[in-house]
Amino acid sequence: MNILWLQASGCGGCTMSLLCAEAPGLFDLLAGAGLEILWHPALSLESGAEVTDLLEALATGARPLDILCVEGAVARGPAGTGRFQMLSGTGASLMDWVRRLAPRARHVVAVGSCAAFGGVTSAGGNPSDAAGLQMEGTHPGGILPPAFRAQGGLPVVNVAGCPVHPGWVVETLLALAEGALGPEGLDSVARPRFYADHLVHHGCPKNEFYEYKASAMELSQIGCMMEHLGCIGTQAAGDCNIRPWNGEGSCTRAGYPCIGCTEPEFEEPRHPFTRTPKVGGIPVGLPSDMPKAWFMALASLSKAATPERVARNAVSDRVRMPPAPRGRRR
Repeated sequence: MNILWLQASGCGGCTMSLLCAEAPGLFDLLAGAGLEILWHPALSLESGAEVTDLLEALATGARPLDILCVEGAVARGPAGTGRFQMLSGTGASLMDWVRRLAPRARHVVAVGSCAAFGGVTSAGGNPSDAAGLQMEGTHPGGILPPAFRAQGGLPVVNVAGCPVHPGWVVETLLALAEGALGPEGLDSVARPRFYADHLVHHGCPKNEFYEYKASAMELSQIGCMMEHLGCIGTQAAGDCNIRPWNGEGSCTRAGYPCIGCTEPEFEEPRHPFTRTPKVGGIPVGLPSDMPKAWFMALASLSKAATPERVARNAVSDRVRMPPAPRGRRR
């Protein structure tokens, strides 16, 4: 199967992240799976007429297109013309090319939250009128209509993340190549369920602090960041702490709160990313599947039972009190 990769409005961070795929590396993995990159603007040698001829052959159906990957949101401005973002040498906007190519593709993949939902590119006043491929924030319909289906029968597959985890992209491409990703494998916003069925909270190294509601007060401290520092890992889809980035990293492992970058409209939370909004001292963003009354009752009990070790370590920048040897109490 072949892959055409287009880059729209964005930072290119998803490609940079994808290049971190390891054991095996990206190119060995794709070659071993029989996946050929027809063209990628940052990774391919072809340019000029070679690329325009390829695009035209794909758009007319003279050459088959198996997987169309788009990275970054697509600009629709000004006034719906898409001419804020032209594909050099073609006289047509990237929006027009996406709309020509998508119906020809067996599968269409939005790589990253910008391509999936608009993401950071569409934040603020959104002067370029950028949108995701098949969603605009939480609303169906973007560059392509809500009813769009690729030749293989699937809607746009939204591999959301900012940037996206390399494993999510690679596994999605492999699943599509093997015919192993069907409608039942996508969640309600068309994210692959193999990672979207998990929460960032799963596997978080701060879970002991979370259990006792032993909270960090500042970013340099190692306690749970949900109560004061804006972490929404209990609500955000992703297996970031189950399969860490580069084998060992994640936002929460690095001491930064999860900002829910796999979610539609994460880019505009209407409060600082590192501050938990509260009403009457109670955090607004509680675990999505737990009633608030139950959570507050559990939190009160947990705080009352917090071991001294956990309480002291939570507001420190390192472990000050190690666990006691088994059989001894502190």
